[in-house]
Amino acid sequence: MRKKALFTLAMFAAFGTQALHAQCSICTKTASQLGDGPASALNSAILYMAFAPFAIMGYIGWRWWKNEKRFNNPPDNEGLH
Repeated sequence: MRKKALFTLAMFAAFGTQALHAQCSICTKTASQLGDGPASALNSAILYMAFAPFAIMGYIGWRWWKNEKRFNNPPDNEGLH
């Protein structure tokens, strides 16, 4: 059930959003001078470059969580005595 809810949330986040505007005020002013096509490409490039650090930090956090979970809950080795 938890995986299904997470999958549904991920699909909503990926496809249920409107066009994202990831531009600071300086980039917005520059993009408005370029026109619609280049402004859209600039916005996509900003979102693309912002994704990499979040993906890297998410992976590091996930690995850290998995290692802490394994370290704090060692397997039960009673049958090996």
